[in-house]
Amino acid sequence: MLTAIPSPSISAIPLGPLTIHFYALAILTGIIVAWKLADRRYVRWGGPEEVSIDVAVWMVLFGIVGARIYHVITTPDPYFGPNGDLLKALRVWEGGLGIWGGIAAGAIGGFIALHRRGLRFAPFADAVAPGVLIAQAIGRFGNYFNQELFGGPTELPWGLRIDDAHLPAGYTSGTLFHPTFLYEAIWCVAMAGILIALEKKFRFKGGQTTLMYVILYVLGRMWIENMRIDTAQIVAGLRLNVWTSLIVLAAAILGFLVLTKLHRTRPELGDIHLPGRAPEQVESAGEEAEGSEPASEETGADGVVGPASTSPAEHD
Repeated sequence: MLTAIPSPSISAIPLGPLTIHFYALAILTGIIVAWKLADRRYVRWGGPEEVSIDVAVWMVLFGIVGARIYHVITTPDPYFGPNGDLLKALRVWEGGLGIWGGIAAGAIGGFIALHRRGLRFAPFADAVAPGVLIAQAIGRFGNYFNQELFGGPTELPWGLRIDDAHLPAGYTSGTLFHPTFLYEAIWCVAMAGILIALEKKFRFKGGQTTLMYVILYVLGRMWIENMRIDTAQIVAGLRLNVWTSLIVLAAAILGFLVLTKLHRTRPELGDIHLPGRAPEQVESAGEEAEGSEPASEETGADGVVGPASTSPAEHD
């Protein structure tokens, strides 16, 4: 019977002048999985092929920078405190990526990359959303290898054993802690399945899947965040990340309701291509593609002929 989850004895492998950090490998693995899932979904919905890899690069680069900036701002003591070292802000491999900064900045990067190609952001974000949950689940194992971001003490048989070198002040050797990395990983995988089921049942499109992803993730993140005992900014008795989660949750619920109502009058928002940017006009690497085949057309109820709809709801 499981009596404790042992912590790994190493968190990196030295290879000559290089050091391979397991935290970085977890993040990289999550990114690859999210990209593969997004690419399959987006192309199945009618999106152009070989677009997702370019968009993914923009989202990842923006996302990592944004996630690190959010972490540094919300956990300033290691960098700006009395014994802080600002250069540590560049050591991403040591851990410390704020999910909300990553999502916000990654979305900006994705929007820029898609707009350059004449594509809507919302359908692509919907394609990415389930994969992001899986990526977050995988990425949390980076915290496991770094022995960080665990919860309070517990006597449960799946308690996490922390090495003395990483033991928080005030706790004795051998104390077991809640493995919040595992809780969040399980939650994310479960929510990915639920998200896909809801998407198919209610035929989400044009950003609805993305907002539902935010809602489902935040519901788990709030209680998991309250279990953690790592240093955090406290505002009115709650960790700053909890307040952020509450604000994001309220905004996501409101946005989902507004978007649902908006889709009733503007169903074209679920289309992949921007108005006036038919598939043969989509940019490739910042330049207009030449010699592409004309887009298929359909006549709408108003008699206007236009590009065939490629909303997710019509491809599931």
